[in-house]
Amino acid sequence: MAVKVIKEQCKGCTKCVKNCPFEAISMEGRLAVIGGACTGCGQCVEICPFGAIEKEEDKKEGIDLSQYHGVWVFAEQRDGALMQAVVELLGEGRKLAEAVGCELCAVLCGDGVEGLAKELFEYGADKVYYAEAPELRQYTTDAYTKTIYEAITTYKPEIVLLGATHIGRDLGPCLAVRCNTGLTADCTRLEINPETKGIMQTRPAFGGNLMATIVCPGHRPQMSTVRPGVMEKAERIPGRTGELVRLHVEFSEGDIRTRVVEVVKSVKEMVSLTDASVIVAGGMGLGTAEGFGLLKKLADKLGGTVAASRAAVDAGWIDHAYQVGQTGTTVKPKLYIACGISGAIQHAAGMQDSGLIVAVNTNENAPIFDIADIGITGDLYQVIPEIINALEAADGE
Repeated sequence: MAVKVIKEQCKGCTKCVKNCPFEAISMEGRLAVIGGACTGCGQCVEICPFGAIEKEEDKKEGIDLSQYHGVWVFAEQRDGALMQAVVELLGEGRKLAEAVGCELCAVLCGDGVEGLAKELFEYGADKVYYAEAPELRQYTTDAYTKTIYEAITTYKPEIVLLGATHIGRDLGPCLAVRCNTGLTADCTRLEINPETKGIMQTRPAFGGNLMATIVCPGHRPQMSTVRPGVMEKAERIPGRTGELVRLHVEFSEGDIRTRVVEVVKSVKEMVSLTDASVIVAGGMGLGTAEGFGLLKKLADKLGGTVAASRAAVDAGWIDHAYQVGQTGTTVKPKLYIACGISGAIQHAAGMQDSGLIVAVNTNENAPIFDIADIGITGDLYQVIPEIINALEAADGE
């Protein structure tokens, strides 16, 4: 949508200028002028007492929505191994495909990774579109965008899902622009409208203070990136098969504007919060970085891993890889122990679906207690050692 000024009716009252939330309107003489910062929100249309501003539909060529069929999942792989986010997308994609009444497909790009198609079939894909070329061995924005865009143009999926990983967050917007469609990023819930059969995409908005549900009624494909760790993983059925479709891949000079010179992997302890069944997380209540040593003792006793709030990460106490929350990792362990974490909504968004939540905090009014199944008001440096001692005593019996 856009807005325009009806010159004959504008009286130069400046009400639209004063009320525009984006400061996108200026006055030229006694005439209101809409600037480039306009988002088409329509507030000026409602505020104008003379009816001198109106909305106008974007003049875009309509598309035949009936030509688009199927749910596609981008099968992200690194070094010949599927990312766990793909398994989650296939699980969610199956639900969407059944609700719409269409096929669940995966699109796989790489060089010498055809064997992953078997794995994708076993996780529920009915069809795998496979693109193979030396240029696809390492991810580059241009190569993957061109390949998948051409596949979308040819086969016309109605829904395309990508993991909200580093690669997915780069690839998704590029595909959306090429396809002239919308993209809803970092979704935490996907549903099919039973009446329209369109996808309803829910994501946190305004710093996680509310959840927004977004639809894309007039464009295809409907595209979403989905936060890893949010959706249920697909069940693997050994021996399950499907149809493999080979995509024609051809690159010309200038198609790929970047070149991967070297891949340098950081040398540090690996952590996989999304796969952990037990997580012991710490926040600013630890007081110092050394507090994570105590939490690690408890995590080791329980066969789990440590994690942290954003505040603890920002303080430099622990690496960002351990961060749980809206700007970190979303987790669903069987047991989540929050130590010295106040429970801000941004952190809660990343762990509130855990099986059993135990909170330890000196502040009995801390928001974390509102979502905790078990709350302990006390000093974590007294409580955690007591828990460790009890576990050791139980082991000795």
